[in-house]
Amino acid sequence: MKQVLFYAFLLVFPALVFSQQPDTSKLRPDSVRLTIDSVQLKQDSVMPAKIDSQAIKKLIRDSVAGAYRNNYLSSWNRLLKENQYLNSQAKAVAMPAHPRQSVPDDNVFYLLLIIIALLGFLRFFYTRYFNNLFRVFFNASLRQSQLTDQLLQAKLPSLLFNIFFVLAGGVYVYLLLRHYNWITAENFWLVVLYCGVSLGLVYFVKFISLKFTGWVTGFKEITNTYVFVIFLINKILSIVLLPLIVVMAFSISTLATVAVMISLLLVGLMFLLRFFRSYGLLQHQLKISKFHFFMYVIGIEVIPLLLIYKGLVLLLSKNL
Repeated sequence: MKQVLFYAFLLVFPALVFSQQPDTSKLRPDSVRLTIDSVQLKQDSVMPAKIDSQAIKKLIRDSVAGAYRNNYLSSWNRLLKENQYLNSQAKAVAMPAHPRQSVPDDNVFYLLLIIIALLGFLRFFYTRYFNNLFRVFFNASLRQSQLTDQLLQAKLPSLLFNIFFVLAGGVYVYLLLRHYNWITAENFWLVVLYCGVSLGLVYFVKFISLKFTGWVTGFKEITNTYVFVIFLINKILSIVLLPLIVVMAFSISTLATVAVMISLLLVGLMFLLRFFRSYGLLQHQLKISKFHFFMYVIGIEVIPLLLIYKGLVLLLSKNL
């Protein structure tokens, strides 16, 4: 009986052993591994969400930038195509650039400095003569015989002011020729010398001719009055033109053109004033009409100047 119970116990005991719970120390690493796997699974589930959102943002940003770029390029191409001033669709034209030789205006500056200094010298040492010039010029309706006699008797100031007129007139003619590109800027002193000598020669011949005509015809006083009016207006004209000459010499082309137009208008007004002033002084002494006197002024005053001007332009264009 004992043996039977012993064998029965041996058979039942293993089943009881397998039905017990396993050791918790052996099960703990597996639970930790399971926890780590669950954390990695969570990270894996979160990371795709983040990557997808960033990719979407980048895609949206790239699409917006592409649309803006395409809109900018289309607007720029439309501007190039439709703008008539750009004319990008026309055939290209070659425009070769030639180097421009810049010529300094130092010579003009020093010459104008000498002329202005000469005017200051005359204004300082011959103040009475300078003031009487403008008083006689602006008081044409008055018979200022005393002031006129004072101007006629002052031979040296009159000569110096005439020299000033020749210098200023020569520079003015040179600047006119240079402004209209009829001469080059080379040989400055030679061109100014030609202009000044030509202008001085014109009025010297005119002075000699008038004096000789008055001596031959017996109208000496009348010719003296006419000569006085001519040189009076020339002196005033040279003084008035000096600021315009400075503007013509050193300003930009637009401002120089305005100065040239004003100077030409002023010269024309002075010629008309010479005609009316001379006729007003001589109409009581000479029985001539305005038409005949005007024809005389055109034939003696204007035409010789135009001929000399044309000859001077041809001479300078050939030699320079």
